[in-house]
Amino acid sequence: MAVSALPSLRSLPSVDRLLRNPDIAVLIEKHGRAEATQAVRETLKELREAMRSGKDIDDGVIAASVLSRVEARASPRLKALFNLTGTVLHTNLGRAILAEEAIEAATSAMRHAVSLEFDLASGKRGERDDHVRSLVCELTGAEDATLVNNNAAAVLLVLNTLAQGKDAIVSRGELIEIGGAFRMPEIMARAGAQLREVGTTNRTHARDYVEAIGPQTGLLLKVHTSNYRIEGFTAEVGARELSTIAHRHDIPLVNDLGSGTLVDLSRFGLTKEPTVREAVEEGADLVTFSGDKLLGGPQAGFIVGRKDLIAAINRNPMKRALRVDKLRLAACEATLKLYRDPERLAQRLPTMRFLSRSVEDIRDQAERLAPVVACHLGSRVTVETVPCRSQIGSGALPLDTIPSFGLSLQPRGGGRAVEELSAAFRALPWPVIGRVTEGALVFDLRCLENEELFGQALSSLRLGNAS
Repeated sequence: MAVSALPSLRSLPSVDRLLRNPDIAVLIEKHGRAEATQAVRETLKELREAMRSGKDIDDGVIAASVLSRVEARASPRLKALFNLTGTVLHTNLGRAILAEEAIEAATSAMRHAVSLEFDLASGKRGERDDHVRSLVCELTGAEDATLVNNNAAAVLLVLNTLAQGKDAIVSRGELIEIGGAFRMPEIMARAGAQLREVGTTNRTHARDYVEAIGPQTGLLLKVHTSNYRIEGFTAEVGARELSTIAHRHDIPLVNDLGSGTLVDLSRFGLTKEPTVREAVEEGADLVTFSGDKLLGGPQAGFIVGRKDLIAAINRNPMKRALRVDKLRLAACEATLKLYRDPERLAQRLPTMRFLSRSVEDIRDQAERLAPVVACHLGSRVTVETVPCRSQIGSGALPLDTIPSFGLSLQPRGGGRAVEELSAAFRALPWPVIGRVTEGALVFDLRCLENEELFGQALSSLRLGNAS
């Protein structure tokens, strides 16, 4: 076998010969000689193994293989995709889609030098927070504001500034885990604060906080349990009452809203969540919240509240390590400005547009797309329009869902065929991500806006045995 295979192996073209191939020469022009050469060598190594198994390979196949390898290496790992999971703010899929105004602002910041830390009026060094400080205060009613790169960082920075080496008192029922095994007690430990739990999992009373306060108390912490809910025999101390307790003992109250919102969600037909302005008015000395969840902007963590406490936070050396860059700062400013016009917010901010979309509109879209998808799938996959339920995601309103409509794709063959079908949609150049449930792949269409692009993506579908 080895002797008979040698002539075939010798027939493989050299690296230099392949690099002179017109098709591969185009790759060199586009991606560079080093990248093309590496792809040629890897391809030849792979083909030698194939030819030892008796396969015949011609130059056309080799060139196509090299082309495929180079294009795959050049393709971004961070891919744009269709989020048809039914979770609007999907943590694994990047959470909020930014408004066009935010995209334009970030793009401009990428293309040009910007006044990031330069005061144009005085010609002296400025502060990057100044670009959003007054805007955040206007929208929240807070005395002062600062921001860092996410809400976990905001909580970490606040705890480290106000409670390092001191007790941070928090209800046992609010010691949340926010995903990825990232837990509030661990954040507190990293911040140097001593966790002081009060109450029980389901019931905490005002007296529990009062009895825990002592000389070593650094702050009282209230955490909005946005990613779960305890129901039944429960009791908690509201922020306003907790503020009274904290101020009576001259201790700051920190209210971590998590998925903070700047508007009353009930105006969009959703269940009301506490707004940042309400948290400030209830007496919290500091309020922390996310930028990329219900606010609908880029990843960021906002801290708003008392001017003296914000000043102390900004003096903390950790602030520099957690600060935002010019791209997110530009996108934050543009996103926040949209909230000055709440009447048009649902039109201009994708998060609110998705959440407020009517089920009738989504059903009409499902009926338009069902025959299009069925045409690409063939007779072995049944496509039906189905009612479904969407959720906000990222910990917001965990028990509340929104009526929606979608497509149910059910292949013959059961579970394995469904997984193969799901994998085929994930393998598209513009992947389509749905959810597998009850023997079908379901696409919730709530977040689908570009039907034309969706149809174009389907043209690359390769189903193999699933079709």
